[in-house]
Amino acid sequence: MFTTRPELRGSFGMVSSTHWLASSAGMAMLEKGGNAFDACVAAGLVLQVAEPHLNGPAGDLPIILHCAGSEKMKVICGQGTAPARATLEHYLDLGLDLIPGTGLLATVIPGAFDAWMLLLRDHGTLTLREVFEPALHYSLHGIPVLSRIRDTIASVSELFKTEWPTSAQVYLPGGRIPDVDQLLCNPMLTETWTRIIKEAESISGSREKRIDKARGAFYRGFVAEAIDSFCREEKVLDTSGRKHGGVLSADDLASWKASYEDPIVHDYAGLEIGKCGPWSQGPVQLQTLALLQRMEVEKWESFGTEFVHGVTEAFKLSFADREAYYGDPDYVQVPIEHLLSKEYNERRRNLISNDASLEFQPGKVPGFEVCMPEFDSSGRTSEGIINFGIGEPTVSKNGETSGDTCHVDVVDRWGNMVAATPSGGWLASSPVIPELGFCLNSRAQMFWIQEGLPSTLEPGKRPRTTLSPSMALRDGKGFLSYGTPGGDQQDQWQTIFLLRYIHGGLNLQEAIDAPSFHSEHFPESFYPRKADPGRLVLENRFDKSVIRELEKKGHRINVGPDWSEGRMCVVLNDKGLLKAAANPRGMQGYAVGR
Repeated sequence: MFTTRPELRGSFGMVSSTHWLASSAGMAMLEKGGNAFDACVAAGLVLQVAEPHLNGPAGDLPIILHCAGSEKMKVICGQGTAPARATLEHYLDLGLDLIPGTGLLATVIPGAFDAWMLLLRDHGTLTLREVFEPALHYSLHGIPVLSRIRDTIASVSELFKTEWPTSAQVYLPGGRIPDVDQLLCNPMLTETWTRIIKEAESISGSREKRIDKARGAFYRGFVAEAIDSFCREEKVLDTSGRKHGGVLSADDLASWKASYEDPIVHDYAGLEIGKCGPWSQGPVQLQTLALLQRMEVEKWESFGTEFVHGVTEAFKLSFADREAYYGDPDYVQVPIEHLLSKEYNERRRNLISNDASLEFQPGKVPGFEVCMPEFDSSGRTSEGIINFGIGEPTVSKNGETSGDTCHVDVVDRWGNMVAATPSGGWLASSPVIPELGFCLNSRAQMFWIQEGLPSTLEPGKRPRTTLSPSMALRDGKGFLSYGTPGGDQQDQWQTIFLLRYIHGGLNLQEAIDAPSFHSEHFPESFYPRKADPGRLVLENRFDKSVIRELEKKGHRINVGPDWSEGRMCVVLNDKGLLKAAANPRGMQGYAVGR
């Protein structure tokens, strides 16, 4: 099997992320004596500067972690909720049928900052200043602009110039689109972070108290005040084609905090695989594995027709259940135990035939109604055609995006392990708040404004996010931490990777490098919420005979560029032998370790 780089092996520590600067920052924390959690926070903060087109300080963050010596995984939920004034009536009164994909109406409470701080406070060892140092360096001195950052800025440059001038000040230095490799600075963000650190260090007491002081500065201090003022006083153009003000307030931020919860788990091939709850799309990976559990996947050729067809048809069924049943379990009942049960999946498995299904087929659960949203199944628009592009946002001239996100995995020499998928607040989400140097997220676009759905908009409710880190324990110990950007594709690419690693005889890097694919059969989670029944997108590296056979089965095939599917990151702990790998697509992700 051809690989682009070696599978890394060592015994000290491993960091894998979607940008080499973040991986290096995380490794620096391990070298400093910090643990996996310190390293993950430092890497995550650098990602906010190094990948500003994919995430930002006011974004969202789910984390799965495993502490050495424990036999359990924990989830930190950094998915902010809908503001108090984000009512169904308000959005309908504005004449909307979908929540815009950009702008102030699309924002929920920023959750990433508090989630990072909670991880650092409770599980890290280093100080706030130490973990912020790499990110402060890059925000002050600049990050080298990658072609994808430049292309994203170019696609919204006219919007910035004419409608979002505060964003133009940051991302169009000197009034022009930055060149590739130009160092792009964000001095206002540097000032914001420096002020938070100084406020935290102004109090005496423990490291933990100082981190809590930083959380207060963001959610009850000057950051919250600036966000509140911007949402009250500004009206900005969004993807609806109209200008709207925001509904997020300082009271919303003050009343929210990141929280712990147990993951949803499923046993597969000797591994206990953990995912975030049904406020994320994470359980679709578990449902897919439950469907495939007795289909003799281990006999399928990893690049053959049977593998691609069988996995794709399983995706169609599990993602149909996502639409029918998933939502914030604090607000709606989600029959997740039933959806993962042996009996349910035996019945669902019978729907998988030798032909590609063009139907949306959510399962029937006793006591539950099938509540499917009304969505456009006429195919993609001309501006957002097929989502090639390794999970990067596809951005229209109005800032409309499809796909997003970053990822980081870390394992240290003590056996601590963590997976984190930061996203939201990317540069095309909404205008930069000038006093802060960053913009708000657009995660509210995951809500539907149709009544009666599990993911219908409601104040205080979490949107059903696509963000989906993964972890697997073996014999009660952290074994595998993995994830990828890619919106609705995240759990598709992760599942394909996992199956090839477990059953295909491939090492971590080989399983990442192998040609991949995804289905666009179901309604996408991003504005404008379209579906494309039967659409299957494959990298051009698949054998042409496989593509022809899939077409004969009824799949509506699009063949993408050779290296266009996924941005996987992974670390592994095999009884003290640490391994790591990262995706070569986009020439950006990297694993480091020793």
